[in-house]
Amino acid sequence: MSALALAATAEEGFLRRLARRPLAVASAAILALVALLALIAPLLAQWSGIDPNAVDLLARFEPPSARHWLGTDDIGRDVLLRLLMGGRVSLFVGLTAALGAAVIGTAIGLMAGYWGGRADAALMRLTDGVIALPLLPLLIVLAAIDLAKLGVPAEIAASDQVSLYRIIVIIVLTGWTTVARLVRGATLSVRTRDYVLAAIGQGAGPWRIMAVHILPNVAAPIVVATTLSVGNVILTETVLSFLGLGIQPPLPSWGNMLTNAQELLTTAPMLAIWPGLLIFVTVIACNLLGDGLQDALDPRAAQG
Repeated sequence: MSALALAATAEEGFLRRLARRPLAVASAAILALVALLALIAPLLAQWSGIDPNAVDLLARFEPPSARHWLGTDDIGRDVLLRLLMGGRVSLFVGLTAALGAAVIGTAIGLMAGYWGGRADAALMRLTDGVIALPLLPLLIVLAAIDLAKLGVPAEIAASDQVSLYRIIVIIVLTGWTTVARLVRGATLSVRTRDYVLAAIGQGAGPWRIMAVHILPNVAAPIVVATTLSVGNVILTETVLSFLGLGIQPPLPSWGNMLTNAQELLTTAPMLAIWPGLLIFVTVIACNLLGDGLQDALDPRAAQG
């Protein structure tokens, strides 16, 4: 059987195993719907003629209506469009930071597992050091640093986007350890397989062996860990935004929308319920999808 046919058979087996897990399929559908709505949010704003950042003090706390489906907030902004625009930011942070951390963790895990010896010891002690750091206090300290005092131009340090990219960088630099450990363990197992030894015998270099022969065979734990970490990143961004150190207004995110609504729980509780519900649903869906992928990517689950 050709390699292409084997790949097609493996893909069919994966899809079949995934289809037998309705919670994972439903979670994937929910995440796809949330992502789609967030992606088309600017088009919806243009179609409705509503600026989600426009302040209208005469329209404060309006109830749901044909124009404002979820009503308006404390300064007259459309809640639904703010939620969708905030979803763009929260999902972008979650996906980008999770992928960035996965890239770093994969590179470190591959090198540690393949080279072994002193390289393995050094890289794993680095990983242990990052794991030992008190993560939330560290994130709070790093997020509170004034970039202008570090030499960053004032116009960049004061821009709306800087808080977004700072959060991503901070999470990427501290969130790669889980993937690194998983990839190292899988690489230690795979590097002794016959096809890897055959590639070494044919003179293939270490980088080619890691990229071509090892990485595709350790992809399953990377995919699962990255999927699970998306939800964790969204929660981390929410916590930092809730503390006032995350995404800064007027750029909306689910976290800072929740922060802005904390003083309005008695007068307008829905302003807190909507972003909280979206955070809850998205994180749960990421976790359930990750669990489903873990089972579906395991060939031993074929009889499950």
